[in-house]
Amino acid sequence: MRFKNKSRSPTTLRCNAGRRCSFSILVWSIVGCLLLLQLYSFISQKDAHYGGAYLRINQHPHFRELEEVEEENIQLPPPRKRSPRAAKRKPKRPTTLIEEFLDESSQLRHVFFPGQRTAIDPRMSFENDTYYYYPGRMWLDTEGNPIQAHGGGILYDQRTKMYYWYGEYKDGPTYHAHKKGAARVDVIGVSCYSSKDLWTWKNEGIVLAAEGNNETHDLYKLNVLERPKVIYNEKTGKYVMWMHIDDTNYTKASAGVAISDYPTGPFDYLYSKRPHGYESRDMTLFKDEDGIAYLVYSSEDNSELHIGPLNEEYTDATQAMRRVLVGQHREAPALFKHEGTYYMITSGCTGWAPNEALAHAAESIMGPWETIGNPCIGGNQVFRQTTFFAQSTFVLPLPELHGSFIFMADRWNPADLKDSRYVWLPLRVAGPVDQPLEYNFGFPLWSRVSIYWHKRWRLPYRWQEII
Repeated sequence: MRFKNKSRSPTTLRCNAGRRCSFSILVWSIVGCLLLLQLYSFISQKDAHYGGAYLRINQHPHFRELEEVEEENIQLPPPRKRSPRAAKRKPKRPTTLIEEFLDESSQLRHVFFPGQRTAIDPRMSFENDTYYYYPGRMWLDTEGNPIQAHGGGILYDQRTKMYYWYGEYKDGPTYHAHKKGAARVDVIGVSCYSSKDLWTWKNEGIVLAAEGNNETHDLYKLNVLERPKVIYNEKTGKYVMWMHIDDTNYTKASAGVAISDYPTGPFDYLYSKRPHGYESRDMTLFKDEDGIAYLVYSSEDNSELHIGPLNEEYTDATQAMRRVLVGQHREAPALFKHEGTYYMITSGCTGWAPNEALAHAAESIMGPWETIGNPCIGGNQVFRQTTFFAQSTFVLPLPELHGSFIFMADRWNPADLKDSRYVWLPLRVAGPVDQPLEYNFGFPLWSRVSIYWHKRWRLPYRWQEII
């Protein structure tokens, strides 16, 4: 049986002293919903340019494969035999993987520095090996010689539609200035290699040569030339190179400048100076989307980094400068930008011994910069704590692959610097960091930077046309 509800509440809104409700609540609720819809629409429009491409890239089987973690299981060799008397006098503790890496007589030497038999050789590649990177293996150019471009960076030239890889040419004997001095080779110059696919590299020769006779010249062979980087200036039509210039004992701590009309040189050396009046050692360049270029360098005994814009010609630093990561002792900076956020990978200061990389992020290139943790993923714990036994030198954007980059690093061989290897790995920017930062009550939530370890990997087939 159905009964009529005689006490049914009226459908109109009412207000009384015991219940504070009004028509304005409904109005403001509607306004709030409209604002949320407008915000959602704005975000959707902002991401429209990248959304489809980003979705397609993330669903591409090659990228799912690159984000799968590869593990390493390297067994330490058994301890070398010692006489019972020596073992009793001084018991030998087990060696670590890092000590084995630094020991040129280690039984694991072939693991970190494989022989020429396994070299990456574009001339001899087979179909199932073409375009694959093998981090740590010897890498040959189109003439069959090991690539000599250490501590370098890559310029993509819009005019020639080519990639140019500049670096230190270290094809000489390694020696130490004194017993505890740093390993070094005589300065030969800055090398340049060209490529259309980032895998097959043609040697374009020495584009900035050392000075063999003039001992007062910055490029005198017994001095130090490290980490050359090149950018192009559209206003002057010049290719501008900056590099770390030092003396044998690393007391000069300056930045040098050279220019050229062509990406393959020759470059004319201009001068060196201490930018902003401070020591300058490990350095890099970053050219922003608005055409302003910045110099970034380690300073104050490598205890901090300095960032400042260059002049319009890119040949000198302006007076503006910001000190960042103060007291954190970081070097080997490598900057890149993604969706308006600046990111940087840095290394600790442990000489030739590998150490843990850190990623940093900022809304403005001049800071403040926040540290967002170790970006290395895969390998094993020691691999992650040593940046895969390498040190950062450059991060190469891949504009065709949204959120994707190539992390470039050097695996230094202090016993034979010319045999140092290259570690190129995929770097992705996607998703928030694991934990909110203390900065501004946890905001902004920077995107996570991930560098994935792979023994063998490649970019998607015809990656330049994937979008």
